[in-house]
Amino acid sequence: MTKIEKIVLSYSGGLDTSIILKWLQETYGCEVVTFTADLGQGEELEPARAKAEMSGVKDIRIVDLREEFVSDFVFPMLRANALYEGQYLLGSSIARPLIAKHLVGIAWEVGAHAVAHGATGKGNDQVRFELAVNALDPSIKIIAPWRQWNIRSRMQLLEYAEKHHIPVPSDKRGEAPFSIDANLLHTSTEGKVLENPAEVAPDHVYQRTVDPVDAPDTPEIITIGFERGDPVSVNGKSMTPAALLTELNGLGGRHGIGRLDLVENRFIGMKSRGIYETPGGTILLAAHRGIESITLDRAAAHLKDEIMPRYAELIYNGFWFAPEREMLQALIDQSQTFVSGEVTLRLYKGSASVISRTSPLSLYSADLVTFEESAIAYDHHDAEGFIRLNGLRLRSWAARNGR
Repeated sequence: MTKIEKIVLSYSGGLDTSIILKWLQETYGCEVVTFTADLGQGEELEPARAKAEMSGVKDIRIVDLREEFVSDFVFPMLRANALYEGQYLLGSSIARPLIAKHLVGIAWEVGAHAVAHGATGKGNDQVRFELAVNALDPSIKIIAPWRQWNIRSRMQLLEYAEKHHIPVPSDKRGEAPFSIDANLLHTSTEGKVLENPAEVAPDHVYQRTVDPVDAPDTPEIITIGFERGDPVSVNGKSMTPAALLTELNGLGGRHGIGRLDLVENRFIGMKSRGIYETPGGTILLAAHRGIESITLDRAAAHLKDEIMPRYAELIYNGFWFAPEREMLQALIDQSQTFVSGEVTLRLYKGSASVISRTSPLSLYSADLVTFEESAIAYDHHDAEGFIRLNGLRLRSWAARNGR
C-alpha cells in the first residue's frame, strides 16, 4: 500500500474530531490538514483553530461556506419541495456533499492522497461523505477512524483523551451528551432520552424555536419574493441566500415554526429518532408551494410530486453527486422557469400559512373559474362529452362484472 503522507480531516474542534486528529497523527505518522466548514452552525469557530494549533497542525482551514451552502445546495433542494419520508427537510443530509466537495478540493490543493471524517459506523453520514468522495475523486483514500480503531466505548474515548492530554470539557465527562448537528438550515438532536421513542422530548432539547404554546398571540404577516423558483426577498427587501434564510430562521423561531419529532429509517437499516428544528426551511417550503400553485401547469406539478420522494431519498442516502440526482435536478430546474412572484404568509403559533400569492406569470384565470358570467367563453356542455369519454372504461368494467 502506498504510504500516506498527508491527510485532510473534516474537523469541528469538538472532542471526537480532536481525538481523531491525534489518532491520525499517531497512526499514520504524517501531516494532517484540518478543514472546518462554517455552515452557519452558530458557533464560534476560532476555538477550533486554537485546538488544532495545540495539536501541532500547521495548515488549518476554516472556510465560510454559508452562501454556497444555501445557494448551491439548499435552494436546489427546496425547488423540489424535498421531504424525506414525507416530513424531514434534510438539513444534515444536504450539508455533507458540500463538506466532501471542499475536503476533496483541499486535498487536491495540498497534494494529499487521503481524507478523513468523524462519522460513526452506525450513522448515515459515513455513507454521505464517502459516496461524495467516490464521485468526486475515486483515487482519494478515505479514512474512517470509528470503523478502524479499537476504541469501542465512551470510557475508552475519554481515557485516550486523558492519555494524550486532549482537553475534555466538563460537560463531556459525565453522561454522554445529546448528539447535535447544526447548520443554517436546521438543528438536529439525537441520543439520551430521545433513544426511547415513547419518551416525550424535554423542553430543553429545542434550541432554535420557542414552544408554539408560548409563541406570540398576535400573528405576523410576511411576504417572500421568488424568481425562477428561488426566494430572493423578504418583505420587499432583496437579500443574499444565506441572509434570507437567516432572516426567516429568526422569524420562524420566534413563532415556534419548524419543529419535528421524527422516527426515521436510516440508509444502513436501523430506525432512529431525532428532534429537528427547521424554522426558515419550513416557511420556505410553504411559500414555494404557494407560488408554484399559480405558476406550474397541473401535469408538471403532479410529476414533480411523483419524483420528489425519489429525489429526497437520493439526498438522504448520499447520492447528491450521482447522475440520477443530477438528471432529476435538471427536470426540476426546468419546471421553475416561470415560478416567480410573491407569496404572503401568516406566521402563528407553529404554523406558516399561505394567505395570498401573486405572479405576473400566473396560470390562474379568474374569468375561467368564476361562477359569474365571464369574458372567456366556457361552454358547460363540453363537460358532458369529457365525462362520458372518461367514464367509458368504467362502464366497460362495470358491464363485465355484471353491474
